[in-house]
Amino acid sequence: MAVNRNLAAFAAINGATAVALGAFAAHGAGPQIKTLLTTGAQYQLAHALLAVACALWPGYPRLVHIAGWLASAGGLIFSLSLALLGLLSLPALGMVTPIGGVLMIVAWLLLVLAALRTTSSDA
Repeated sequence: MAVNRNLAAFAAINGATAVALGAFAAHGAGPQIKTLLTTGAQYQLAHALLAVACALWPGYPRLVHIAGWLASAGGLIFSLSLALLGLLSLPALGMVTPIGGVLMIVAWLLLVLAALRTTSSDA
C-alpha cells in the first residue's frame, strides 16, 4: 500500500496541535477564548483525520492528493486563526478564518469527485 508520508506526517502534526489547543481550551483558557479554541480544535482534528485518510487512499489519485493537503492546510489555518484571534485579540484575524473554511469545503468536494470517478487513473 502506497502512503503519502509527507501528508500523513503533516496531518499527524495537525492532530497533535488540535489536541493541545483543545486541552488548553478545557484547562487554561478564559471563558471568552474557550469557545474559539474548542471550535478550532474540533475542526482541525476532523480535518487532520481526513488528511490521514487521503494519505492512505488506495492508488492515491491526484484529486485525493489535493484534497488531503487542502483539508490539512485548511484545518490549520482555520484553527490557528481562531486561536490567535482569541489569544491576541486581533480582529483582523477574523478575515483569515474563512480562508481555512473554504479550503476544508473544497477538500470535501474534491473527495466527492474522486469517489465518483470509476478508476484511480481518471482522478
